Amino acid sequence: MKAIVQHRYGGTEQLRLTDIEVPEPGPNEVLVRVRAAGVDRGTWHLMTGLPYAVRLGFGLRRPKHPVPGRDLAGVVEAVGSQATSVRVGDEVIGTADGSFAEYAVVPATRLARKPTRATMEQAAVLPISAGTALQAIGMAGAEPGQRVLVIGASGGVGAYAVQIAADAGAVVTGVASSAKADLVHDLGAERVIDYAREDIAGDGTRYDVILDIAGNRPLAQLRRCLTPTGTLVIVGGENGGRWLGGTQRQVAALARSPFVSQRLTALLSREEGEVFATLTGLVDQGRLRPTLERTYALHEAAKAIDHLADGHVRGKVALAI
Repeated sequence: MKAIVQHRYGGTEQLRLTDIEVPEPGPNEVLVRVRAAGVDRGTWHLMTGLPYAVRLGFGLRRPKHPVPGRDLAGVVEAVGSQATSVRVGDEVIGTADGSFAEYAVVPATRLARKPTRATMEQAAVLPISAGTALQAIGMAGAEPGQRVLVIGASGGVGAYAVQIAADAGAVVTGVASSAKADLVHDLGAERVIDYAREDIAGDGTRYDVILDIAGNRPLAQLRRCLTPTGTLVIVGGENGGRWLGGTQRQVAALARSPFVSQRLTALLSREEGEVFATLTGLVDQGRLRPTLERTYALHEAAKAIDHLADGHVRGKVALAI
């Protein structure tokens, strides 16, 4: 089968399109014929091995999984002897350790039915980013009428967080570039703050919930924007150094939370079929739409990742396979 492969950490110059053996599913696994694969920021981190902390779980000297990519949408090709939740021919979404390939092996517990109202490419950009957003909003407990601030509102997770919070009845403010303000408004935000020109605390608004997605603002600044009993959920961080990559803010938030009236927490998202099934339901009900900017061919994987890393993506991009 055709697959993108890398044997060393580094930039996209490490990626090669080559032929490898089709993997065999184990008893609790499923072989999926991949039709499309999502490209997210996590793919970049696992490709580069940055921050260095990610190598503790994914290979100290070289990638543990030579085929990059996590998100996928496709068709079940074969099932293991104990994988009873899906059948051959089912259209599914999920996450694999290597989705940039014609076939991928996936634990049955990380699969769900593909939304009928989405193409394969649209469905492939749902599992990780939309799943993370769904869990973040759930952790925050956003309620109707509450003021919710989404930092990083035009990115992969943020574009879904805006939609899910607005669907819950919250009054959403998004932080994004002016070039992407129209997208964030269209997704359900009532206001958009241009991070390059405006201070998030500039007008004195206090928020009931703040989702900090791939941000790098100090914890003290975020707390000043919260109501006295508001909730901060740190979903990720960028530009936080080559060793920890900003995860130190998550640790600091958890350590500080017991001593203040505000709830300061961090999300460690789960990749589970149950979460993905909820996303499928939201899409098929018309309450959530995949934020797919553009699609690349498999051999253009490097181009897709570079486009993402440049920060120009409005939502998500995918590979058609």
